[in-house]
Amino acid sequence: MQLTEWLLPLKAFREMQGEEGGEVNASTPIVEGWFDNVGATVMGRNMFGGGPGPWGADPWMGFWGDDPPYHHPVFILTHHPRDPVQMQGGTTFHFVTDGIESALRQARDAASGKDVSLGGGPSTARAYMAAGLLDEMLISLVPVFLGAGTRLFDNLGDGSRRPQQVEVVEAPRVTHLRYSFG
Repeated sequence: MQLTEWLLPLKAFREMQGEEGGEVNASTPIVEGWFDNVGATVMGRNMFGGGPGPWGADPWMGFWGDDPPYHHPVFILTHHPRDPVQMQGGTTFHFVTDGIESALRQARDAASGKDVSLGGGPSTARAYMAAGLLDEMLISLVPVFLGAGTRLFDNLGDGSRRPQQVEVVEAPRVTHLRYSFG
């Protein structure tokens, strides 16, 4: 089973999927393959959205509208319980409050032998790297200069496996970096 990580702003994702401003380029096969053989996704609360803290009376439903691109179960890491949210296209968001191992176990069960994808920012990816739970990582890097940020490969601990770069694909506005943790 493969656990992968990807980081890409939503606007760039939509453009590469042929929506407004999209084009066919070196990114096309990468993006088209994101969900190949993926049966479930785990993501951090920030990737899902809705801000920090407890869910409000009118809770956030995600960035993706009524038909998110996943079309399989998605497990959200959060400290705040919430009932599952069913969306169009077969996506159901499940909210996991008992840690990364539990989220991965639930995602593997839901994936029924297919791969599990990890979507989120640096803190989510680092947690899985530090625990030795990543097989492969695909980072789709779109430079945005904010003056600060969170380092991805920082504070991983002594026991984590170090990534080996296995692929680089350059495209307009994005560079795709694939690492193996084998």
